[in-house]
Amino acid sequence: MPLVLSGLILAMLLGALDQTIMAPALPAVAGSLGGLDQMPAVISAYLVAATVVMPVYGKLGDRLGRKPVMQFAIVVFVAGAVLCALATSMPQFVAFRAVQGIGGGGLMIGAQAIIGELVSPRERGRYLALIGSAYVFAAVGGPLVGGFFIDRLSWRWIFAIYPPLGLLALVVLTATLRLPRPEPSGAPLDVAGALTLALGVVGVVLLGQTGNPVFLAVAAVGLAAWLVSARFAADPVLPLRLFRDRAFAVPVTISLLIGFALFGTLAYMPAYLQIALRSSATQAGLTVTALMAGVLTTTVVSGRLITRTGRYKRYPVAGTAVAATGLALLPLAGGSPVAVAAVMLLIGLGVGLVMQVMVLVAQNAVTRADLGAATSAVTFLRQIGASAGVALVGALITWRFSGEVPVTGAADLPPAARDAFAAAVPPVFAAMAPLLAVAFLLAIALPARPLRTTAYVEERS
Repeated sequence: MPLVLSGLILAMLLGALDQTIMAPALPAVAGSLGGLDQMPAVISAYLVAATVVMPVYGKLGDRLGRKPVMQFAIVVFVAGAVLCALATSMPQFVAFRAVQGIGGGGLMIGAQAIIGELVSPRERGRYLALIGSAYVFAAVGGPLVGGFFIDRLSWRWIFAIYPPLGLLALVVLTATLRLPRPEPSGAPLDVAGALTLALGVVGVVLLGQTGNPVFLAVAAVGLAAWLVSARFAADPVLPLRLFRDRAFAVPVTISLLIGFALFGTLAYMPAYLQIALRSSATQAGLTVTALMAGVLTTTVVSGRLITRTGRYKRYPVAGTAVAATGLALLPLAGGSPVAVAAVMLLIGLGVGLVMQVMVLVAQNAVTRADLGAATSAVTFLRQIGASAGVALVGALITWRFSGEVPVTGAADLPPAARDAFAAAVPPVFAAMAPLLAVAFLLAIALPARPLRTTAYVEERS
């Protein structure tokens, strides 16, 4: 078990690290390949590809077995990284980042679904610290590692770290992971559902990245077509019947709201600190570190307490209340970066009581045949919420600021523009707090079911 878990944590680290290590590298990549105007396309390519495939990986894991699907995701991710390192033009790089995203989406879903099969819900809490540490290391270490390669070597060296790490994860999982084969299903694959859901995802993600209202229509059409497809498919890629159970529907809805409110705020927090409070980029980064420290602390504590007591409902109830309070307090932090960091720590403490617990509760509510679909639904809807939150927060800031959101070029803004931005942003952040208040009410309605004490792999052995 320790070797299997180390391979899974390494696979999750690959996916999490890739989303943070690229941040400081994008200007260097664009400058080298001659496409500064295509930087948003680099972000969108990976994000769209990774989000689109999440439900597909979950369903394929349920039907074909999680081990081969996980192996495929690792190989695709590493292949995409190698191709990115060899790219000679910006369009090539964008396409290869999409390939890497197809693998990256499977890493997150596959690892959590495999843990859900190997470890019983009652015992899984003790492993939440390991899962959380991978995300924290990625959030803190990713930008540092990326910056080191940019300053000392070249952006291409960033992608050199993935083949050895990916190969190690692949070898460990191939040699140690033993899972029962799933029961064969005679139903055809839900290709129509996958394609229509993908269309909706493309619309939501591109709406968040560009703010273009055309993509809102694309998202609406894709969602409507998917609902029709899911109603008639023999084995839908994301079964609607799961949402009839409150023990599943409530966790995925809370995840959607958390993604919307939290990541919509985080996307513009560094810009607010650097423009309005005149913080350095390092100081702005420390606020994210404060939030992640809070997340890791309460993830570890709540996980151990869940394993000890078998009770989980109190943690999302408390966590949503604390996170909502933190978002409401953001406008009161004033002009002090230290006060903002303290509030972000508070938000992180609340989020750490919710995010991984929602995965645990959703997995506990379904049978083994739906484990992958349930796991992917939580992460998938959180990502959809994040993309939609970024779009709405950006639109609200632009409306209040009466100008283009100055995400870059902060040093060139005149004092009047800085003051206007400082006045425009905090109320928008506070407007996200009611969403977490809704999440709090949903957490109260969450059924408190006993956690299974046996793992699926034990039941089938």
